[in-house]
Amino acid sequence: MKAAVWYGEKDIRIEERELKALKDNEVTVRVAWAGICGSDLHEYQEGPVFVPTKEKDGLTGEIAPLIMGHEFAGVIEKVGANVTKFKVGDRVAINPTITHGNKPEDVDAYDGFSFIGLHGDGGFTTFANAPENNVYLLPETMTLEDGALVEPTAVAVQAVKEGNLRFGDTVAIFGAGPIGLLTAIAAKAAGASKIIVLDLSETRLAKAKELGATHVINSGEVNGVEAIQAIVPNGVDVSFEVAGVAPTFKQAIDATKARGTMVIVSIFARPIEWNPIHLTNTGVKITSSIAYTPTSFQQTVDLMGTGQLKPQGIITDRIQLNDIVEKGFEALTNDKSQAKILVELSGAK
Repeated sequence: MKAAVWYGEKDIRIEERELKALKDNEVTVRVAWAGICGSDLHEYQEGPVFVPTKEKDGLTGEIAPLIMGHEFAGVIEKVGANVTKFKVGDRVAINPTITHGNKPEDVDAYDGFSFIGLHGDGGFTTFANAPENNVYLLPETMTLEDGALVEPTAVAVQAVKEGNLRFGDTVAIFGAGPIGLLTAIAAKAAGASKIIVLDLSETRLAKAKELGATHVINSGEVNGVEAIQAIVPNGVDVSFEVAGVAPTFKQAIDATKARGTMVIVSIFARPIEWNPIHLTNTGVKITSSIAYTPTSFQQTVDLMGTGQLKPQGIITDRIQLNDIVEKGFEALTNDKSQAKILVELSGAK
């Protein structure tokens, strides 16, 4: 089967790969659609970040080169001998997080996580295997294209939950890439009264406004913190750092009210310099989120199914697997008008 395989920085190849043998607790999914994630882009631009290259991953048992893609949905083609919850023909989305599973999610949301598509073979291909516990049935109200948006939307849902966002709270989101845009959508669904989005790209800011931001700020033209305080004088209740660079990390703290919360959602591929006394002097609390609990993933499916969460507006292009480097990774690197690019595999609805 044809697959997009990560070999190294700026080295993703379309090649023929064999599907690994199906385990008794797994299903084989014929992939319909798969999204390119910001973490995929990090691996392409400056990897390895997560991809195991020196030794096999402890949870997946796999090592690079491996098939990328962790935002995907499709139709079950085959079920393992011990699978009881699903049948051939079911339309499903995949939760790509593999954990030890030894701790309840309210104790440890991750319990040592790895990702299908980053730490092991994923969904940029024709068929993909996934454990039964990582498979989620899609309601009839959702298309398989919608299903490919569940994973990144769940990231935003979890981030909003980590920020303890309450009805009527004010929010600042630093970064209007796909996860920043989805965080704005999730914050709106959660009842935020003011949603302020900051970015350097006017195109991305226009998209944020379209998707529910009440205010947008070009932080390359004005002082972002001062602009936020002109809207919310004492600072916002919750800020989200979704850019992954030192300046926005510090600005997100400065833009948050005393005793407010800053949530780190972005991936910092490299260390930054920062003095923790910044928190001591402001009283701001910091938390972080990279993925989601199984509960949040299911809630995301449910909320998308009822239409309470509508992330479809972040899709800016649909491409073929053969074009994933030039029209996918390179486009996301160079064209700031791009947000979420979906790769069509079977293209099933």
